[in-house]
Amino acid sequence: MKKFYLCALSLLVLQGLFAQQNGSKYNQHEAFAPGFYTQTGNMYRSASGTPGPDYWQNRADYDIQVKLDTAAKTIKGAVQINYTNNSPDELPYLWLYVDQNIYREDSRATATTDIGGGRWATPIYTQGDEISNITLKMDGKSYQPKYRITDTRLQILLPKALAGKGGKVAVQIDYGFSIPERGTDRMGRLDTKNGWIYEIAQWYPRMCVYDDVEGWNTLPYLGAGEFYLEYGDIHYSITAPSDLVIVGSGTLDNPKEVLTKKQIEQLDKAKNSDATVTIHSLDDVKSGKDHLSQKELTWKFSCINTRDVAWAASKAFIWDAARIKMQSGNQILGQSVYPEESATTNGWDSSTYYTKKAIEINSYWHDFPYPVATNVAGTVGGMEYPGIVFCSARSTGPGLWFVTLHEFGHNWFPMLVGSNERKYAWMDEGFNTFTNFYCSRIFNNGAYNNEPDKYRIARSFFKPGAEVPMTIPDVLQAANLGNEGYYKPAVGLLILRDVVLGPERFDAAFKQYIKDWAYKHPTPADFFHSMENTAGEDLGWFWRGWFYNNWAIDQAVNKVDYVNGDPTKGALITLENIGQMPLPVQMDIEQDNGQTLHLKLPVEIWQRGGTWTLQAKTTSKVKKITLDPQRQYPDVDSTNNVWPNAASTAEAIPQGVSAQDIINDYLQAIGGKDKLSAVKTYHETLTGDASGTKLNVSLNYKAPDKFAEEVNLPDMNMQVMKVVLDGDKGTMTQQGKTQPLEGKMLESFKSSLGVFPELKYQNPGYKLEAKDIQEINGKKAYRVLITDPIGQVTTSYYDIDSHLKVKTESAQGGAQFSDYKAVKGILIPHASITENMGHSAKMTATLIQINENIADSTFQ
Repeated sequence: MKKFYLCALSLLVLQGLFAQQNGSKYNQHEAFAPGFYTQTGNMYRSASGTPGPDYWQNRADYDIQVKLDTAAKTIKGAVQINYTNNSPDELPYLWLYVDQNIYREDSRATATTDIGGGRWATPIYTQGDEISNITLKMDGKSYQPKYRITDTRLQILLPKALAGKGGKVAVQIDYGFSIPERGTDRMGRLDTKNGWIYEIAQWYPRMCVYDDVEGWNTLPYLGAGEFYLEYGDIHYSITAPSDLVIVGSGTLDNPKEVLTKKQIEQLDKAKNSDATVTIHSLDDVKSGKDHLSQKELTWKFSCINTRDVAWAASKAFIWDAARIKMQSGNQILGQSVYPEESATTNGWDSSTYYTKKAIEINSYWHDFPYPVATNVAGTVGGMEYPGIVFCSARSTGPGLWFVTLHEFGHNWFPMLVGSNERKYAWMDEGFNTFTNFYCSRIFNNGAYNNEPDKYRIARSFFKPGAEVPMTIPDVLQAANLGNEGYYKPAVGLLILRDVVLGPERFDAAFKQYIKDWAYKHPTPADFFHSMENTAGEDLGWFWRGWFYNNWAIDQAVNKVDYVNGDPTKGALITLENIGQMPLPVQMDIEQDNGQTLHLKLPVEIWQRGGTWTLQAKTTSKVKKITLDPQRQYPDVDSTNNVWPNAASTAEAIPQGVSAQDIINDYLQAIGGKDKLSAVKTYHETLTGDASGTKLNVSLNYKAPDKFAEEVNLPDMNMQVMKVVLDGDKGTMTQQGKTQPLEGKMLESFKSSLGVFPELKYQNPGYKLEAKDIQEINGKKAYRVLITDPIGQVTTSYYDIDSHLKVKTESAQGGAQFSDYKAVKGILIPHASITENMGHSAKMTATLIQINENIADSTFQ
């Protein structure tokens, strides 16, 4: 599934809600408690993290024939499933998924979709999977079985129990469905100037997994939770009008029956070319002549040892391809299909190159599991299937690289390593995000590296209200899915690789896990066991704190003394683990003589408590100590990582300069209180970039108590966040989930309403404190702490010469301001850098309107 990019200016309003509590919460008995594992080894799953000697899984082979009706926009056909019960159990019934039922008006997904809509909402309902007939073949006999459909699940009652250890049954289902235009951002249709693009997935009844852990896995398809499927060989054919280009999972079995001679020649050329080769050009699309002169064609595909297949079709497709050389030496074909609108400079003409590089770099971990890798431009923002991915037709530049890399990365997790992603998003999204970070460190010399700044993302990881990775995706709050499913598990693996185990041991263990569980079904415990056994390290303390709990990281330098008061005899450095999460300590000790000591202490220093004193072999006085010098931990308070810290080196504010004086000078510098107080409406449109992803932001304010903000990702056609406030009522929508603003959150928004918050700082309930003078971007600035009436604390910095505000900070993030320009006599910053989710967003104001009409409907 597509990566989550959360970057919203108004999140800064909420920052004070998420302050880390002071004081150590560390408890070594809890952190290092024995008995982490509840699942012990057995004959099916070994304690070493490998499949046991009697490991089994059932098998589902499919033969599918369907017809695409482009006039009615429907699919109709039949699937035969040859199911093998390798379990030791007799099965009196079978469970299958009929996922198209998610688009029915009476589906559970519809009932559990917020009224505000969202990414997985269904704006126009269908009848779902319309099943006309089911036939069984068992022991040479045919049956018309009884069956029942419950939402997205189909239960077939067998005439007799299916024997274990190899029992077989053939199930044929005749079915059809209307193709939704917007299919939970996983499939759908896109209308382009040269024709519709069809991205078809979840398009045939599929077997539920029956395993040794839970038996039948039948969680309903609600939207956020993805898929858990059996492996087998899938042969499928699509009959469609002859002017369509069709691409699908696996290999095309009948190229001579559906492709022109020219297309076949160009494909053969591409298989041996590192440069991108055009198969079907824009001229071919426009002329409409580069196809076989028949009314319909039947395209036949095969995908071997796979859990699923998907496909795409359009007469608008430009088609190009190139060879992919994996690090093992094996080669496959990479290809892209996209419409004219996407064939722009820095657009989809780079897709095949991005596909090639993503797979070549990622093959470090294991070969790509399929013979063809296909990238499809369409309505879906980003979604993965075996050998084929759907990415937004609007993506360009770094955004196209990121979504291509991420979706193809899923071919390792969960296509190759078949974990249960409906239950454990972190085992596919998190692992995949980790390998994305690895690839982006390498690709283009790191120019597109989107690895988050760990210190910045720490505020988001450990905020109150955060959940934990070990949470079912449909249970997670929409605003937390990005953290718990993607970023936090990925950062955890980076910590294991970069610090705890080191690249050599981590890589060996991670590769072994992939090798052992390729085309199988691992559980979280299997992963934990596997990593520990290959790496030779008990990591129960890490799994417990990082995946099952929300234990914050906060390491600190407490004090520095010297042996007998003599620096040449060594420094006595006292460290403190203030957070609940124990981790190894890395530190640089700079001395007055110019020498630097680099030390690493194991996690075991925290086994007897939260403080530790070490003797460093210094030869002169300590000048500076830095914990985590490479910023590899998401430490919630980086200020205490340095000794002496910024506060101790800051300049004192001159006597007689008060905090209110600093605020008054700022207000006067940007226009004066009278002019600022006369602002009754304010609109600002901003555009920007966050880790290569384009952002559009719209802000609206109307005195005295109306506010609205909307944040969109235009390349993904996706609304990230919308906030509206009208007096005492308001809502916040994030990732499609709408919730009312109430309680402390509502009071937070209300207390911060207004274009110029400094106008309110003289009001009762505000507390101002002028702290010191610090250097910000090479210039000196006053640092002022502002506590609002509900206890939120913000730190603002004001340039001592210009008096302009240059920076704000709070528990969740911050912002920097520059390029002040006059709008109706008021200086407004036209450039800003905001911080959220560990990334910086560079924003530019493209439109600012003051005291112009804003309709009240904007705030509804």
